[in-house]
Amino acid sequence: MCGRFTFYTPPETLIARFFPDGLDVDGHFEPSYNIPPGVAIPMIRMTMGGHPILVKSHWGFQPAWATGKAPAPINARAETVATSRYFRDAFAHHRCLIPANGWYEWLQTEHGKEPHYITPVDAEQNPAIFLAGLWTPREGDETSTCAIITEPACDSLKHIHDRQPVVLDPGCLHGWLDPSTTSREAIRAVTQRLPMEQLREFPVSDAVNNPRHNSEELIGGAGEPAS
Repeated sequence: MCGRFTFYTPPETLIARFFPDGLDVDGHFEPSYNIPPGVAIPMIRMTMGGHPILVKSHWGFQPAWATGKAPAPINARAETVATSRYFRDAFAHHRCLIPANGWYEWLQTEHGKEPHYITPVDAEQNPAIFLAGLWTPREGDETSTCAIITEPACDSLKHIHDRQPVVLDPGCLHGWLDPSTTSREAIRAVTQRLPMEQLREFPVSDAVNNPRHNSEELIGGAGEPAS
């Protein structure tokens, strides 16, 4: 699954490295080393005019047609996202990117759950990673909700957890966002995963268990903001 992540790369670095044709930025984005569910998180989606934009979206997906007591999942399973009534419209028309520098997973040990951090091996090569996501407008206002798509964990990570976010290769970001691509087969054809050998994992302090703890020390100094 993906239930906690970091994002500290400045928007100007995202533009220079991944969006040379431009990325609109709506709002201010402070570095965060412990982003929990149920808050506004960074999200990149397409505007009506066909331009990518970095905005904030509530992490907890709920379609506008759902009632107030309906679930607000933070993750959507890749295996069923195209066919689930809850997600299929967003998968076809409202795909997004969740920019991150890494995410946390918890390994079950005989002493309890041990948090691990998964992040790029080379921060120069990958100053950010992009998690595949979905978003949906909130009825009656200009905000939105979103979820991160997950899939079975790769061999190098499944000893920690059996699920992981879908991490997209930088070469397919625009294809993933393209609203004219709507069928499951066409979306699958443009989707490429980041090679998992470009990621590493290591144990971190259990201070991350408390979302009020939010500093670079949580990841052992691995989070120098890219510039």
